[in-house]
Amino acid sequence: MHSRRFFASSFMLMVTLAASLRGQGPAQTKPLERANLDTACSACDDFYQFANGGWLKRAKIPAAYPEFGSFQELFDQNEAVLHDILTTSVGRVNSGQYKPGTGEWKVGAFYATCMDTTAVEKLGVTPLQPELDRIAAINSVDDLKRAFGELDKREGLAPWVDGSAQDARDAANTITGLYQGGLSLPNSEYYTKTDTASADFRGKFTGIVAHMFVLLGDSPSRAADEANTVLAIETQFAKSSRTPIQLRDVVANYHRMTLAQADSLTPHFSWASFYSGVGAPAVERIDVGQPEFFANFDKMLTTVPLADWKTLLRWRLASTAAPSLSTPFVNQNFEFGKLFTGATEILPRWKRCVSATDASLGELLGQEYVARKFTPEAKARAVAIVDNLVRELRSRIEQLEWMGPETKTQALVKLDAFNRKIGYPDKWRDYSKLQISGSGYYANVVAARQWASARDWAKVGKATDRTEWGMTPPTVNAYENPLLNEIVFPAGILQPPFYDPKADDALNYGAMGAVIGHEMSHAFDDQGRQYDKAGNMRDWWTKDDAARYDTEAQKIVRQFDAYTVIDTATHVQGKLTLGENIGDFGGLTVAYAAMKRALAAHPQPVIDGFTPEQRFFLGWAQVWRELDRPEFLRFLVSSDPHPPSNWRVNGPLSNMPEFKAAWGCKDGDPMVRSAANRPRIW
Repeated sequence: MHSRRFFASSFMLMVTLAASLRGQGPAQTKPLERANLDTACSACDDFYQFANGGWLKRAKIPAAYPEFGSFQELFDQNEAVLHDILTTSVGRVNSGQYKPGTGEWKVGAFYATCMDTTAVEKLGVTPLQPELDRIAAINSVDDLKRAFGELDKREGLAPWVDGSAQDARDAANTITGLYQGGLSLPNSEYYTKTDTASADFRGKFTGIVAHMFVLLGDSPSRAADEANTVLAIETQFAKSSRTPIQLRDVVANYHRMTLAQADSLTPHFSWASFYSGVGAPAVERIDVGQPEFFANFDKMLTTVPLADWKTLLRWRLASTAAPSLSTPFVNQNFEFGKLFTGATEILPRWKRCVSATDASLGELLGQEYVARKFTPEAKARAVAIVDNLVRELRSRIEQLEWMGPETKTQALVKLDAFNRKIGYPDKWRDYSKLQISGSGYYANVVAARQWASARDWAKVGKATDRTEWGMTPPTVNAYENPLLNEIVFPAGILQPPFYDPKADDALNYGAMGAVIGHEMSHAFDDQGRQYDKAGNMRDWWTKDDAARYDTEAQKIVRQFDAYTVIDTATHVQGKLTLGENIGDFGGLTVAYAAMKRALAAHPQPVIDGFTPEQRFFLGWAQVWRELDRPEFLRFLVSSDPHPPSNWRVNGPLSNMPEFKAAWGCKDGDPMVRSAANRPRIW
């Protein structure tokens, strides 16, 4: 759960965004448009500007988006397909062509209830009343303890993250996971920093929380006090929470315990009772990721007044439910999101409903998407590309001079064991137990959440299901999961500009090839390298090889620490982004070598004045051209493991002698890092 790495980031922090992905721009008439370049800028000075400057000058961020680029543009195209599917489904539901209760009917009915704004507006806050009454009925600490389990089962309100978890030390089996949580803001540093800007930000946050309490029926003065209570409790959680950088240490965030050991952390709270309340099966082993968080929670049970806990639960209920309620709640949810996105308009209703349907019924909706957009031929082509890149990485590992034979043997064993998931699942998810109603959007949202939670808890104590997917087929993204030793590429990303049948090999290798290489490289980044072929967290490196690897990785940390965004004071965090930076560097290195091998068999001419080698790097750069709002950039550098897009281009390319040669750059040029500072990994 904490170890899965995604190619692009998505921000869904209680903000109903269609998908805040990272990327490029408007539709292209051919794979590479010279008008998108800025040839007044030297490629050796700033390749991101050279490759994208024309586009950056013309493009504008839509008012409802925090950013705009290739990921968002492709997402919009996929979203239009889903919109057409759902509009058709609603028509067939209404005409009786779909039998109630079937998968097709559930998709259409869910979307129809979301789009039925008359019914949603009429209900107002009414859907929350049963849970508000349950919270109001808490009259003792014992009531509170029971409520955590009951409210978590119904609404997911416990102030931590729980559910099934693949055992990192025994990857073949599923146990229970228990991790820090309870924060409305992205991470603990939003609560603990003492500078003026952070204090102002918290003031804006409490203003939004107060508005939400007013919508629940409280007076403005009471609501203001309640907002301060929420901030105070969450600040206590924050003080015992680990930072984003600390959470990247996979070994330090794994603590397998028995139920009795977990109870010893919280002598005032019984985990057996909690798990009974949420409907979990018998729990024998728990991965308690951050024990100090739960020790602090136990202390808070005896020090935080009962009324304050009830206030926190009311906030968690309202903020979780807000996107699915009437306009006043939706608007406050949008105001909260604006703190991080800078968007000036809310997304249209249909976009939010498409996103919600994909989130709740993604593999039902995805089946029709695949039928329309991802042919068997397209899948076969993608499989061939992935196989080609895996072969190239194998060749490069075999030739590494810095890695000893013992470690190299284990690395090759892990690589050969890669599970490759392309396009869509071989086994579709079964939604037969999910009960969807033809009326009541919020009820359907809750039903889908409860069904997903019950399905998740049912995995505990069972063998790991290695067929499951963590993304839906239309998703414009990709990921590597070290616990499953797998690389996953949904159908949604296997399209232009990432893979374009009309483009030359060089562009495709620079775009989709490097994406594939990126995910493969994650298996050997600073986190991924700590897992073996079966997904077990195990140190299979010799001491000397690990030391050499860490030395090279630290060069990347220092490199990205020096990069800034927005102003000279806002730095990228090299430690936070290390895994993604290793992924980009490794992915590009492997994809470039694979391109050269392909061109040896099928030479490619100069096109539009650019050699194949140059077009490879242009292919990578065009994927990452992007405009970002300042608010979103500040959120990214504080919380996201991915660096900003311009540094995803200039950072890894400046480390590659291949780039230097392709563009005729010289030592001392900004796009050429010195040999002493240049990492050597793959």
